[in-house]
Amino acid sequence: MRKVAFAIFALLGLAVLLGLGIWQVQRLSWKTGILDRMEARISAAPRDLPAAPTEARDEYLPVTLEGRTTGKELHVLISTPEFGASYRIVSAFETEEGRRILVDLGAVPAGAKDDPRPGREMRVSGNLLWPDEVDSFTPAPEIDRNIWFARDLVPMAEALETEPLLVVARDAPVPEVQALPITIAGIPNNHLQYAITWFSMAAIWAGMTVLLLWRMATRTK
Repeated sequence: MRKVAFAIFALLGLAVLLGLGIWQVQRLSWKTGILDRMEARISAAPRDLPAAPTEARDEYLPVTLEGRTTGKELHVLISTPEFGASYRIVSAFETEEGRRILVDLGAVPAGAKDDPRPGREMRVSGNLLWPDEVDSFTPAPEIDRNIWFARDLVPMAEALETEPLLVVARDAPVPEVQALPITIAGIPNNHLQYAITWFSMAAIWAGMTVLLLWRMATRTK
């Protein structure tokens, strides 16, 4: 009876571990599909800026802009592999059609934050983005020093008198600014590692179960 109870418990534990491993494999397939679709959308050929884009329909949509920066910009504190402490340059941009929107031109080293970047004519290819970077721990921007701690679309648009619409440049339209295009590189997809962990635990559980059952059997002889 003791052996039977132990065997039932062991099989239930093994089933749970295998089920978690299988679930992570399914999650891996689901997440990979999402990332593949995102990558295809991000890297697609750019099109004209829609008249009334929405986050639900147009997130990551590739667009091309013709126009000029105004020389007015906001600086978002970040860290990059190239520069360490850096600032994103979010500039007001006037399109040829007369619209004013925000363009994330990329990053500069912290020491170049206040270098002059006068308005200039340019062509920008990039992707629409509605950033979700602000939470309860995000400090308020230091307006007097022009330092922001996250891309906060509506307040930034109000500060630069633009539409609450952001395009993140794919390439560097300003030579001294390092472009930071949208990619899927920073989006975690660790389900394969999780699946391996659960299946490994299932294998260890099965091995220990066999060993314990064998020892129980030898003791009764």
